Amino acid sequence: MSMKFEDLEAWREARMLSKDIYALTRTGSLSKDLRLCSQVQAAAVSVMSNVAEGFERTGNQEKLHFYNIARASCGELRSQLYIIEDVYTELSAKTSELREGAESVGRLISGLIASTRRRVAGAAKE
Repeated sequence: MSMKFEDLEAWREARMLSKDIYALTRTGSLSKDLRLCSQVQAAAVSVMSNVAEGFERTGNQEKLHFYNIARASCGELRSQLYIIEDVYTELSAKTSELREGAESVGRLISGLIASTRRRVAGAAKE
């Protein structure tokens, strides 16, 4: 049986992170900050969507392109979580936990990038 993007640990962890971001943005006074909530949700969704899209691409350069976007979206998400922490200080413990999750997902995506680059290098030698 062939592997699917749903089998990737990076995608599964990004999915859980997105779920947690949505839960965070639907509570308390933060839920009324529609622009910030929309931005942080979009960044989280971008991570998992670009991992999936990269996996589904047939060319390794295309895979790398989308995996890099996913990794960059992890950085964007972490930055936005600092804004939430600074403005909604009561959420600082939760935002710290979510930032750690985003860092972990970023490391998993870096692994996908490294693996894809190794395949590109191996193909170039053949």
